[in-house]
Order: sequence, then C-alpha cells, then structure tokens
Amino acid sequence: MRLRESGDAFTHAIEIAVASGAGTLVYVGRFDLAEFAVVLEPNEALRTARRAFHAGMVALTDALRAYAPPNKEVAIDWPDAIRIDGGLVGGGRLGWPASAKEDEPPPWLVFGAMIRTVAMTDGEAGVHPLGSALEQEGFGEAGAVQVTESFARHLMLAIDAWQVDGFGAVAREYLSRLTRERRLSRRIDDNGDLVTHSIGADKAERHDLLTALAAPSWFDPKLGGPRL
Repeated sequence: MRLRESGDAFTHAIEIAVASGAGTLVYVGRFDLAEFAVVLEPNEALRTARRAFHAGMVALTDALRAYAPPNKEVAIDWPDAIRIDGGLVGGGRLGWPASAKEDEPPPWLVFGAMIRTVAMTDGEAGVHPLGSALEQEGFGEAGAVQVTESFARHLMLAIDAWQVDGFGAVAREYLSRLTRERRLSRRIDDNGDLVTHSIGADKAERHDLLTALAAPSWFDPKLGGPRL
C-alpha cells in the first residue's frame, strides 16, 4: 500500500493491521527517505513474539548491505539504530496493541523502518557529523523503492530461517551486526532482552528490550525522521 509523501507508514500500518492482515506492506512515496512498515501475525505470546523486531532489523541491515559499497560497515546500535561507517541513517521500531497481554499471542505486530536516502539539510559537510544518508555513503542508485523491495525479500528469508532453525539463527545474525565492543560477550534472551557480560566481570548486564522500544533512539519527533 503506497501512501503520499505526507503519510506515516508506521501509524497507518497499525491502523489497518486488523483489517489488512499479515504481510501487508505500507510504504511512503518519498525520494529522500525509505519509510515502510509491515504487519505480522505471530502465533506465540507477546513476551517472546517481540523478537520479531530482531528479524526485522536483520532484514533491514541485509537490505542495505545488498547495495553497500565494498568495505562499508552497516551496523546496529542496540537495539534499533542503523549506522553506516558510524553515521546514523535511520532504524527500526515495533508496535503492538495496547490491550495485548504478555502471555497471549497479540492479534498483530507492526515492524516499521526509516532509512535516510538523501540528505535534505542545507549547509556544509560536517555540520551534522552524527547523521548520514545512503547517497553520502556511496550507495549509488539505491533509493527508497530499492531499499523497501530489498527489505521485503530479506524479511522473508529471516522469517524462514526462524521457522526452520529456530530463533537462535536470527539472534546470531542480529548479534553479528551490533556495533562491536571488545572483551564483551552478548546473547539475546527469550524475551528479546540483550544480556552482556564483560570479560573478567562477575555479573552480566541486562538491557531491557520493552523499555528501549518505547522511544526509538534514532527518531526525532520534530523532524519526523532520523536524527541528524
């Protein structure tokens, strides 16, 4: 389902999730931003079904890697931000019904994403050193349509891997894409939390996924898109 430039793919997908059902892909017709959202219908309790977020992030990074120049690092900042050679280009987010219970399958989930394809801000290079765009990173003709189509293909592959080999296959792929930190072991818990353990430390540290998903780290509400 294609929306006009002023549309909001994530919000619209949530609004039509019940009527449209699993597999519905909503995207916005913009040239400067790849913005899309997909409806999912998990068959497990919400507590573990949120791990679909990790599958979405794996698909998102794979979609970008398909067009990335050689030696360009496409990495995830826990849990939801996408960086290319350190520059923030966007990220993913997850929505579910407010009334859904943790121990029951939710009627739907919505995974949404935004990736900045073209920098629209004026000014000299270096004014926004933390933000970037695919065009600036040498992605050539990889625009919003190409990224959206690539994401859809890779999401099907990620879900298939989950169904065939279990969530462990998705978790390993997700962890391999996280920004690297030396002397740190990491794993994804059953509820999607990130558990880290520093070499030599006595205790592991837990990073709560539910809390992190409440406010996407990469999203600027004032801009209506990725932070600069």
